[in-house]
Amino acid sequence: MINKNTICLWYDNDALDAATFYAQTFPDSSVGAVHRAPGDYPAGQEGSVLTVEFTVMGIPCLGLNGGPGVQHTDAFSFQVSTEDQEETDRLWNAIVGNGGQENACGWCRDRWGVSWQITPRVLMEAFTGTDRAAAKRAFNAMMEMKKIDVAAIEAARRG
Repeated sequence: MINKNTICLWYDNDALDAATFYAQTFPDSSVGAVHRAPGDYPAGQEGSVLTVEFTVMGIPCLGLNGGPGVQHTDAFSFQVSTEDQEETDRLWNAIVGNGGQENACGWCRDRWGVSWQITPRVLMEAFTGTDRAAAKRAFNAMMEMKKIDVAAIEAARRG
């Protein structure tokens, strides 16, 4: 069955590697069909992997091996809500430790250039809670971080 809406991500001939990494790293993720090019195209030859169907945490995606012409930007990211520091560390370290790079405020980029926000639930609860002073303290604490420190956010929230 074809989904009405699927996120299409452009890769430089390594969509299958990316999809496999996501499936091994994130829960409710898998690699589906791999489609090969029926003819030569600017970024590949007949028979090379053209598209890969995959799911990231229940979200249907399509990896397109379109070649080096298009780069990912922070304008698109996957935001992953984590339950605790252990899950935050595991996902952050998997992305950054696999050729990715750290960014500020819980953002990181995988080795294919896709942006991820590894966001502990406690951070979002602090931001959206009714205590606006606690929200500001948590926000200010987050602004000094790369990977989010759950204990530091909780301490800032308490004041």
